[in-house]
Amino acid sequence: MKFQLTSLFLLISISTYGQNLHQHVNPMIGTGGHGHTYPGATVPFGMVQLSPDTRIDGSWDGCSGYHYDDNTIYGFSHTHLNGTGCTDYGDIMLMPTMGEPTLNPKEYSSTFSHAKEKATAGFYSVKLDKHNIDVALTSSTRVGFHQYTFNNSGKANIILDLNHRDKLLQGEVRIVNSKTIEILRRSEAWAKDQYVFARIEFSQPMQINKIRNNNAAQATSTDKLFTGTQLALSFSKSVSKGDKIWVKVALSPTGYEGAKLNMSEIPGWNFNKVKEDAEKLWDQQLAKIQITETNTDKLAIFYTALYHTMVQPNIAQDIDGKYRGRDNKIHKAEGFDYYSVFSLWDTFRGAHPLYTLIEKKRTTDFINTFLKQYEQGGRLPVWELASNETDCMIGYHSVSVMADAMAKGIKGFDYEKAFEAAKHSAMLDHLGLEAYKRQGFISMDDEHESVSKTVEYAYDDWCIAQMALILNKKDDYDYFMKRSQSWKNVFDWNTGFMRPKKNGGWDKPFDPREVNNNFTEGNSWHYSFFVPQDIPGMIEAYGGAEKFEAKLDKMFNSESKTTGREQVDVTGLIGQYAHGNEPSHHMTYLYNYIGKPEKTVKRINYILNEFYKNTPDGLIGNEDCGQMSAWYVLSSMGIYAVTPGKAGWSTTEPYFKTIKVQLNENKVDYIDKTRTGDYLQYFGLEEFQKKPHQDSWQPIIPVPVIEAKSKSFKEKIEISILYNKLDFLDDQKSLKAYYRMDNNKTFQLYEKPFIIDETSKIEAYLAPDFMATSDTISATFFKKPNNYSIDIKSKYNPQYHAGGAEGLLDGINGTTNWRKGDWQGYQGQDFEATVDLQSEKTITECNSTFLQDSRSWILMPTKVEYYVSTDNVNFTLARTIDNTLDPAETENTVTNFGVKLNSAIKAKYVKIKAYNYGKLPEWHQGAGGDAFIFIDEITIK
Repeated sequence: MKFQLTSLFLLISISTYGQNLHQHVNPMIGTGGHGHTYPGATVPFGMVQLSPDTRIDGSWDGCSGYHYDDNTIYGFSHTHLNGTGCTDYGDIMLMPTMGEPTLNPKEYSSTFSHAKEKATAGFYSVKLDKHNIDVALTSSTRVGFHQYTFNNSGKANIILDLNHRDKLLQGEVRIVNSKTIEILRRSEAWAKDQYVFARIEFSQPMQINKIRNNNAAQATSTDKLFTGTQLALSFSKSVSKGDKIWVKVALSPTGYEGAKLNMSEIPGWNFNKVKEDAEKLWDQQLAKIQITETNTDKLAIFYTALYHTMVQPNIAQDIDGKYRGRDNKIHKAEGFDYYSVFSLWDTFRGAHPLYTLIEKKRTTDFINTFLKQYEQGGRLPVWELASNETDCMIGYHSVSVMADAMAKGIKGFDYEKAFEAAKHSAMLDHLGLEAYKRQGFISMDDEHESVSKTVEYAYDDWCIAQMALILNKKDDYDYFMKRSQSWKNVFDWNTGFMRPKKNGGWDKPFDPREVNNNFTEGNSWHYSFFVPQDIPGMIEAYGGAEKFEAKLDKMFNSESKTTGREQVDVTGLIGQYAHGNEPSHHMTYLYNYIGKPEKTVKRINYILNEFYKNTPDGLIGNEDCGQMSAWYVLSSMGIYAVTPGKAGWSTTEPYFKTIKVQLNENKVDYIDKTRTGDYLQYFGLEEFQKKPHQDSWQPIIPVPVIEAKSKSFKEKIEISILYNKLDFLDDQKSLKAYYRMDNNKTFQLYEKPFIIDETSKIEAYLAPDFMATSDTISATFFKKPNNYSIDIKSKYNPQYHAGGAEGLLDGINGTTNWRKGDWQGYQGQDFEATVDLQSEKTITECNSTFLQDSRSWILMPTKVEYYVSTDNVNFTLARTIDNTLDPAETENTVTNFGVKLNSAIKAKYVKIKAYNYGKLPEWHQGAGGDAFIFIDEITIK
């Protein structure tokens, strides 16, 4: 009887919380600091995110359009991104004003106070100070609903500005009647070609009283069609004190008819009913996970986290199922719903595994969306936004989502088609994949962010292998399992870190704390533990459980400071662990794999308590489309998917006393903090407990390392071939290295270091006595074309050293991909260097090569001067070359500032001086910052 009463009390407690869960959501969490969330009105996975915009400058902390530190609102737009690190959206902006209208954002904007602002799930309100207007917002899935209360009498205006935030490629406003207009906004930002159609209905007739457009024909207020790449209008009506005007805005990705159809979601003008309907939707959605908790802050943190996992991906089809595909054509979804906004580099880790637990139907919708994008766009999504592939971030992590669903037995999509699409992504030749397939890793010479791409491709390949295993495709399984071990080719057994390679050897110098272009938003610490597909193999690589534990301890206990490039994403440091960015999210759970679960519990409790707060700056880093919050939701439940693609969870102590989880329409399960046993490992996956994950593979032989002092040399250079120890090979003596030079047909046994004195290509591989060889790697060493030396007066940024001073004279030219490390970078200073020709020579030509990538603050020098001298003291100006490339040009460009001298000049010294652009101009996103000069090769003839 006692147990029954306790259970009854528990059920009553839970059901009480379940009745009104939206009240616990605080959308202001993450709007401050670097959370990049928005506070506006939306419904679960809705197309509309109706929210205020306080930033229109493209700043990083303004990615969502709103930041809590601001006190000015420019308007209310209908699309927003949740916690991204890039700016986009802000479509169909409306702003109520009074008096004589203006179409200048600085003039129609208004100050506001947080004291008169309110945000809840499905609702937002604020008072605009300038004209004493109360704004209230709510929404349905595809329609935003505005309520404007004018507290003064006079002329009320509603500003529509299509140039808000993004670059307008095509704007169109059609006047249907005095209460209805239709809009096309085609824009460019992160998504290069985004289409948004809208239908706006006013509750009262409005008149056009101001126009801004750049159409050749002069627009008038009686026109029925307005077009241009500059387009804004003001709609006006006289109001008395206390009058209200309601506005409904329906969105569609397909066209005007789609927007008209979608408007049917909100019939009539009952604002409060729409608000209540939105709240009910959130109550139903949030009830999928119910916790027993009395602390109001913890309730707010948990349910806001759950809320943030449910505001994307976003439905991207009309009511009738029509959507705009990746081919920019209109299609109709049959048997599934089509979605957009897939931040897969972030969300494959926690958000999508959470969806497999409580959003199985949507999981199949997401995957069917992936497959349609593969069919219509040519490949699976990487970071898809509004039917555009942004190619932001790395990997092909949609395969992780698909493999995880298949491993958990989720049906509703074509497994064979999913495998076909996954294999297609893995077999492409872009983004370093050609080198990865050929030699088993990516080097700095092949592609930037080479270490991160190698280890993440390896994990994705393991996911594809698991799909092949399920589908009984043995050859594919074996092939991708081999590729899944590629992490071993960038793991240095001597230092215990994943390290970048350059020209066949380890890049030097190496600092595991350094954030640089060999890693994606991080450093070696952040990627040296990313082997989720083979954790036992990773532990062995570190020397066993004891040494692995010591390595984890060292990471958490090191100084909380990185070196190298300032990376705004690297936040929430505990030693070198960075909870503010996704690569670290699984690391606290790795203690479980060496029998130290108490350390997992300790670290996770610290993060739950310290890095998530019920405040605007309550997120330690970018929300990243729900991943930051998904970590909190899952970890507070006591589970996390360290290895998506494998059915089962890594577990820890639940944070709340009892948690009720709605697994599907007919099944509920409970997590109890006092419950013992290993039930959490397969929570929600009980039917798979009898199907443990089993696979096997042939261990690879990691590639050798070709070592030399430098990539170029003057007279001769010594070459060594080294290799890592192998965890599975007891007799290291049976391992032999073979090499050949300059495409010689025959490889020979390597016995000792050797000397080369000419430009040479060296290939090498390892072979034991009893199994397959390693992949073959190559390195090319260049004999310098002369014996010149250089004295650089300027100081290059350590991140961009190109191998030091001699790198400017080595005869090796950098490409437009400067992130590969072949360029020297100088910020906020002119470049000056003197080349010593070693003897007096007749000079006929001088060349120096520079690069521009304006988005990365790298601009051409304004001019380059060449001076000559015989004594290195007295210099004479030989020629000046002025820059002709527009600094606003965004395409990466390499330009040779070369001169042919009119008459031969005798000199022993040549001085090159390149003048820095200076401060970045106002139009630049980094306005006021110091520009870089990037220089590579100097040649003198």
